[in-house]
Amino acid sequence: MTIAYIFIFIVCVLLILIVLLQNSKGGGLAANFTGSQVMGVRKTADFLEKATWVLAGTLLLFCVIINIVMTRHTETVEKSMLQDEVKNAINPNAVPNIPKSAPAQMPQQQNEEKK
Repeated sequence: MTIAYIFIFIVCVLLILIVLLQNSKGGGLAANFTGSQVMGVRKTADFLEKATWVLAGTLLLFCVIINIVMTRHTETVEKSMLQDEVKNAINPNAVPNIPKSAPAQMPQQQNEEKK
């Protein structure tokens, strides 16, 4: 479970960086490569846009997977807690076991028994 949270954190940081590299006015990372023949301005902008969509989709996928896993884990814990309560429950129909003691005798009866 912790690994999934680490992946989500990494994807979020990468998504933030990719979005910050983009500039709505055509600047950003694409502006630094205007004289480069390897990647044109348009190709850099396309790459950043595709990377944004891929990271956003990955983040969404990780969130859905964690939600499903956590729901199943929570249901399992709740079921086991309920099962423990059922096992340890007191039967309300059980008759209490009261120890029987000798009935108290009246003083007159005790004197008659001695005679």
